[in-house]
Amino acid sequence: MPLYKIHGGTDSLGAITDDFSTNANSAGPCPIALEALINTSRTAYPDPNYTALKELLAQWHQVSVERIVLAASASEFIYRMSALIAKQVSNQVLGRPMVYLPRFSYGDYQTAAKAWNLVTSAAIEDANLIWACDPSTPFGENSHSLGALIDSLQAQQICVLDRAYDPLRLSGRSLLNQTQLDKVWQLWSPNKALGLTGIRAAYAIAPKAALALTTELELLASSWPIGVDGVSMLSSWTKYATQMWLQESLNRLREWKGQQLQRCQEIGWEIHTSETNFYCAKPPVNDLGVLLHQLRQSGIKLRDTLSFSLPGYVRMRVLPPASQIRLCHAWQSIESPAEEKLYVR
Repeated sequence: MPLYKIHGGTDSLGAITDDFSTNANSAGPCPIALEALINTSRTAYPDPNYTALKELLAQWHQVSVERIVLAASASEFIYRMSALIAKQVSNQVLGRPMVYLPRFSYGDYQTAAKAWNLVTSAAIEDANLIWACDPSTPFGENSHSLGALIDSLQAQQICVLDRAYDPLRLSGRSLLNQTQLDKVWQLWSPNKALGLTGIRAAYAIAPKAALALTTELELLASSWPIGVDGVSMLSSWTKYATQMWLQESLNRLREWKGQQLQRCQEIGWEIHTSETNFYCAKPPVNDLGVLLHQLRQSGIKLRDTLSFSLPGYVRMRVLPPASQIRLCHAWQSIESPAEEKLYVR
């Protein structure tokens, strides 16, 4: 598999006992959303225009319904927006379209750029399409330069801000104001916060000045990009009870995170602090691939951050204490003198 198409979660080896590799809310699944899914009828198509769902999301975010664009997933939207940029620049005969990627960023940005022949630009001012993430991944922290980037956007530039991890902040808050948010495409994928990553559905909020592009994006989508399960999940996202559950789950995650960070430090792993339910860690090993393979054989999976252009680190979500303890025991077993020495003293 190409490096930039590597993701966390389920793999060819089957079930994972302790999955640190995804950013899903480990206090989930959200019972309100889960009940809605159980009661969802799957005998008919959803409304192809998603009228009620768009109205719910628009009301929730207090924006006009015309600004809501639905997507099969956040990754699908990444590909579709990349396709739109390629189409626009080609029609205008301006040469090859250019995309700006953060230094450390989600591999699908790069994959979509390759698929649509977008050239990676080192200079933000030269890019037709700009990707950003707040909080960032893999680090789970604020970008203090993001506000200035948004303020400097030219009229013809499109900036997409991935906000998948905003609901999973355990500390801090976004540094962006509403004026800045209204200038970018805000991409939301609530399945992570709800602990339901198996349900593929997402949506974006268009900038106030970009309503014409929503029609073009709709034309590029297939019919019924979201099935009834996705409709139920996104509808549940807007409920007061769901948001109250989410806030309670964050309190649990904060407690678990404190314990997990302490345990990782005790076994000698270097920690990069974050504001989210995930963070980066660097195990003291010469060959990270060997360590990850051995842990996976024990039912433990961690996400290698090489696909984020960050070698030598893993991205770890916060899991309950029992999973943390099993990780420590597995590490101690690998580290033991009876085994090959993988670590650097």
